[in-house]
Amino acid sequence: MTDTRTDPPTAAGERETLRAFLDYHRQTLALKCEGLTEEQLRLRSTPPSSMSLLGLVRHMADVERSWFRRRLAGEGLGGIYWSDDDPDGEFDNVDTASAEEAFATWQGEIEHARAAEAACADLDAMTKTARQGDHYSLRWIMLHMIEEYARHNGHADLMRERIDGATGE
Repeated sequence: MTDTRTDPPTAAGERETLRAFLDYHRQTLALKCEGLTEEQLRLRSTPPSSMSLLGLVRHMADVERSWFRRRLAGEGLGGIYWSDDDPDGEFDNVDTASAEEAFATWQGEIEHARAAEAACADLDAMTKTARQGDHYSLRWIMLHMIEEYARHNGHADLMRERIDGATGE
């Protein structure tokens, strides 16, 4: 793995810091997947879990879409890899899934997320679409996304070590 991540600034404004930490964690997930074959990306973590690195990438594409496009921007979009009939599809349906497609979709959703975030005047901007009756601020979403990536990057670190012994931050 070649670590090309950009470290977040040590002194910056709140929004710049949140953006930088979110991008750092996005880059971390990509780094944990770097150089692996599709078969390796599909390997399940530990039975009975259906989690895999490919599943995490697909999951994060859906999470990016859900928070930034569906809720913050109010776009009427469904899930990419999951549905009401298949709520864990992003994890469960990786056996024949294309890694190239999943990574392209994830990167596309990140670009949409950046545009939705940039369109907000400030961190107090609220979601246009409620989740379970509640609206959320952009600040909350960005902090939640950092938490979501950090948690899953811990999973990714363990999966990567299991696959080929590679470890790192």
